[in-house]
Amino acid sequence: MNILIWNCKGVMKPIFKKIVLDLVEWHKPAIFVIIETRIVGNRADDIIRRLPFNGAYSTKTIGDAGHIWLLWHSDIVSMDVLSTTEQEIHAIVQVSSQSQPWLIKRCMLWENLKMLSIRHNLPWAVMGDFNDVMCEEKKFGGNGICRRRVIEYTGCMDFCNLIDLGFLRTKYT
Repeated sequence: MNILIWNCKGVMKPIFKKIVLDLVEWHKPAIFVIIETRIVGNRADDIIRRLPFNGAYSTKTIGDAGHIWLLWHSDIVSMDVLSTTEQEIHAIVQVSSQSQPWLIKRCMLWENLKMLSIRHNLPWAVMGDFNDVMCEEKKFGGNGICRRRVIEYTGCMDFCNLIDLGFLRTKYT
């Protein structure tokens, strides 16, 4: 089962839908998380309805904050959205071919994530563009890393017993 996460920040509206459809064709994800979209309201609902997924949830944000779209194929997975904020979606995922459900989270607030980890005893996947790194080697360009943020990030990973699954393709995206 493929899970695809795409940060669409900076993608121009005319090519947004084409890029999404190309990504779906190439990767065939059962779950597709699109983050940092600036498309809102009826326009967002219309685009989501036209995408090749029959399950969808999107966050409601205040102002110019990036939205999160959680899309899935309901014949492969069922999704029970537990809670959301402008920057988080917490859901229980049940894969049709597996007996054990698991949690999916997109979160930038480490303390909130630690609190939620205490409440649930399910396998889980935490995904998104966290804008944090675990070590200097993971950062490219710009200012140096902030030790406090590294400690918060790695502390959360340790507390929640999470591991970095790594990535495929371009190293710095």
